Amino acid sequence: MYDNCADVVVEKNITLFERDKCSELTDKLANEVRVALVYNGISHTVMLASPQDLEEFAIGFTLSERIVSNINEIKGIDVERVENGIIIHIEITQRCFVDLKEHRRSMAGRTGCGLCGVAQLDDAVKPIKTVDSDAVFNMEFLSSVLATAKKKQSNFELTGATHAALGLNSKGEVIYIYEDIGRHIALDKLIGAFSRRNAEKPVAVLLTSRASFEMVQKAASAGIQILFAMSAVTALAAELAEKSNITLVGFCRNGRANVYSHSFRLQNRLAPVTTI
Repeated sequence: MYDNCADVVVEKNITLFERDKCSELTDKLANEVRVALVYNGISHTVMLASPQDLEEFAIGFTLSERIVSNINEIKGIDVERVENGIIIHIEITQRCFVDLKEHRRSMAGRTGCGLCGVAQLDDAVKPIKTVDSDAVFNMEFLSSVLATAKKKQSNFELTGATHAALGLNSKGEVIYIYEDIGRHIALDKLIGAFSRRNAEKPVAVLLTSRASFEMVQKAASAGIQILFAMSAVTALAAELAEKSNITLVGFCRNGRANVYSHSFRLQNRLAPVTTI
């Protein structure tokens, strides 16, 4: 761990081998910091994350993991930087905290029996949550978004090591962009940003990563209707998107896109779109 865990990007002197030549230079690395999420004084989980936009992360994670059902049930957030990482103290309503403790107690009790693995696997996929059907996105905008997406990722430009989640409005403009070493955390940060009071909600979200079922599950929890991914879509993600009424699009690159579910929200396609 580097001395300053608050640094998002750190520098390190390295040796470069290139075309049979050796040189010394300074490289920029994305920092990974231990971030503990503590609810009402009880530690819940520790994750590795980029040390920025942590309040947005706390809000987004708490909502997308359905620890609370709306932002009004989050009563306070305090970010504490300690010697070996960061602690985020999150105060939630007593009802939500009781539910969280009961869930943790249930998970802790699933040991020493032949059914514990089945129970834990079932718990990994949360109950299906369906989203609305009013979002519309013009696919002519997608190419321009993709052409400029990399330039908007300042940490990726420096390190090549971060993922991003971009929120798009109905005009195809990027209204939010959040980066993190973790693709799930980048999406949580975006969800936290637009879940604040009076914040603009994106019509669609673009991921620079693949779309796994956890990403679709988070999207459903946040009411995201259209989810674009630059990389692949997993089978379980496609199945969950179909059931959640989410328009899921993968391999968004090079003038094409694969639509895996609910294509009715997409209009005026500039390039042929393959419907899977």
